[in-house]
Parts: sequence; C-alpha cells; structure tokens
Amino acid sequence: MRKKIVAGNWKMNTTVSEGVALAKAVAAKSVEVPAGVGLVVAPPFTHLVPVAEALAGSKVGLSAQNCADHEKGAYTGEVAVNMLTDAGCQYTILGHSERRQYYGETDEKLVVKTKLALEAGLKVILCVGENLDEREAGKHFEVVTNQTKAVLYTLSAEEMKSIIIAYEPVWAIGTGKTATAEQAEEIHACIRKVLADKFGAEVAEDTTILYGGSCKPSNAKELFAQKDIDGGLIGGAALKADDFIQIALSF
Repeated sequence: MRKKIVAGNWKMNTTVSEGVALAKAVAAKSVEVPAGVGLVVAPPFTHLVPVAEALAGSKVGLSAQNCADHEKGAYTGEVAVNMLTDAGCQYTILGHSERRQYYGETDEKLVVKTKLALEAGLKVILCVGENLDEREAGKHFEVVTNQTKAVLYTLSAEEMKSIIIAYEPVWAIGTGKTATAEQAEEIHACIRKVLADKFGAEVAEDTTILYGGSCKPSNAKELFAQKDIDGGLIGGAALKADDFIQIALSF
C-alpha cells in the first residue's frame, strides 16, 4: 500500500518566528491525522533549524524547497544537501515549476540534484507539470512524460523508493484554478504508466504521486478519491494550520 502524503510548500512566506509558530500549530494538530497519512512541511532555508526543533517528537517531516547541484564550494547563495540533512531535513522538493520558470532549472540539472539528494539520504519530492500553453496545445501528456523520464529513468528501482512525484498543472498554481479530479487523475495515471514501463508494475504501484495545483480543503476530498492521487503538495493552504490539517483529513 503506497503512502499517502500531504506536504506543505511555504515558498517565500513567513518570518522565522511566524514559521516556528505555524510549525508548532501543525505539529499539535497532527495527532488528529490517521497514522497512514504522512505530513511534511517545507519552510524557507532560514527556518529549517528552528522548525526542526518545533517539530521534534511529532509525526511531521521536514523538507527543504531546493538544494544545490554541488556538494560544497564557492557557490554563493547555494545550500548543499549535507547542510540540509544537518539542519534536520528528511526531504527536499526539486524541480518546482517556479524553479523551472523563474530560475531556468533544467532536467539535466535536476538529475544532478536528485542524485546528490539521494546519496545524502534525503527523499526527493520531484515536481513535473505543464504550463497553460502546453495544456491548450494538447501537449500535457508529452511534457509530463518527458520530464518524468528525463530525471527518473536515470535512477535504479532501489533509488525509486526514495522518490515522491508531485504533478503540478502550472496553470493552476496560485491562480485559484484547479484541474478537475478527472484531469488530475489521467495525468497521475500517465505518470504511473511511465514508471511501470521502466521499472515494472510493482515500483509504479508503490510510488507516491501527489497533486500540486491549488489543492485546498474544499476540493481535496474529490481529488484524493481518485485511484492514482496519493495526496497533495500544498501551497497557500499550507500557511494555515487548520486548512493544512483539514486537507490531510480528506482521505
């Protein structure tokens, strides 16, 4: 039975003190969430150590929002994977659409980052997804298939145990738009087939695939009822502990 996960990407929001307060609220409310549902929060880099302390003893995992594509060295402004594990992270998000769009992250760079993260013992939440032009041109399956293959086909079946995929319809992030449950499910099913083609049915069935496009308490239940949707990568709704926990209670 693959794991259900609700992960909160805080993006560039909250001060350190606000983030610690939010983490404490999420940790306190996490006792309401069934044992079979994992919770993860991804605060800004500046928050990682105090948020790790705030989460200590709770069921809530800690994720970074990115990592460097080098182990160490003269790379001003970058954060290496060993810094993340030392700060208490168990996960890192990689390939978020905002990283791809605003900072030019390529699939080639994501291969390097993914390998470094896995070697450091981190689980990787790898984001894939199409933008509005690609969706309207009917290229969404092609785009998502190519992004998935570009990174994950470089891994072994054993390494896939540490991979979580997040499908982001880029046109639905921060816009208030949401892919219908049916639109989301067909892409999730496509991703699972791409995995099965390379790694076999068992690996494909064991891989957690999250939906990452404006998931909120009002639509989470319908999305999570789909066969291939195993949870959510939550943006805005993750900044309110009540909303975040409500989403986690939607399975």
